[in-house]
Amino acid sequence: MPSKAIRIWGLQGIPEILPGTNLAETILTALKSARLSKDAADPADPLVLVVAHKVVSKSEGCLVRLAGIVPSAQARAWAATYHKDPHMVEVVFQQARRIVRMDRGIIIAETHHGYVCANAGVDASNAPNGTVVLLPPDPDQSAARLRQAFEPALGRNVAVIVSDTFGRPWRTGLTNVALGVAGLSPVIDYRGQVDSYGRSLRATVLAVADELAGAAELVMGKTTGIPAVLIEGFSYSPAVGSGRELIRPAEEDLFR
Repeated sequence: MPSKAIRIWGLQGIPEILPGTNLAETILTALKSARLSKDAADPADPLVLVVAHKVVSKSEGCLVRLAGIVPSAQARAWAATYHKDPHMVEVVFQQARRIVRMDRGIIIAETHHGYVCANAGVDASNAPNGTVVLLPPDPDQSAARLRQAFEPALGRNVAVIVSDTFGRPWRTGLTNVALGVAGLSPVIDYRGQVDSYGRSLRATVLAVADELAGAAELVMGKTTGIPAVLIEGFSYSPAVGSGRELIRPAEEDLFR
């Protein structure tokens, strides 16, 4: 049953996250001090917390100082052609399982997790000078650890999504997607159900975790300093969940 109303709350007041920061405790502090509306969802309803991967990565120490990187000959050559930092290019190479395409100053790579994205997820934005932020090594485990801290503290079912911003083939613009998932199924499978004309649905599997991540980005923004978002009113059945379920198997991918 689709949710009739969904409320999205950006959690303000979260300070700069450093390696070793207790991220769950920091988010809970912001959550408890948030001024939610009086008509908020029923306290028994489950919650969804969407957390930007950047703060997860920082808390887990997934930072690389570029000064300590020795660029390969390939990294130096490509960086010189496109006026890029060869140290960062080398980090991208190190984080890539395979390079999908390198053209016009853009590197599209498949990460060791199986994501296909720009720069293998390596990002210099919102990072200390001279460093880049990597993706968490296991976003599902990151989400699960946060969920284990949130549920007893809040006394209700909580699903956690670790999100990042990806580009999309054939579409202009970026959108947030789910990397790590814990507490809900990342997809809703409508196959076997019938539409309003009685036709059986055969291919409709919605990436609901990606949709929730995209909705959270409308509140997060990129310059607002809001790395965590609470979503109330979304109906779901608690489940183990995994972001890996959103990666299309190679044998089913028509574009590899």
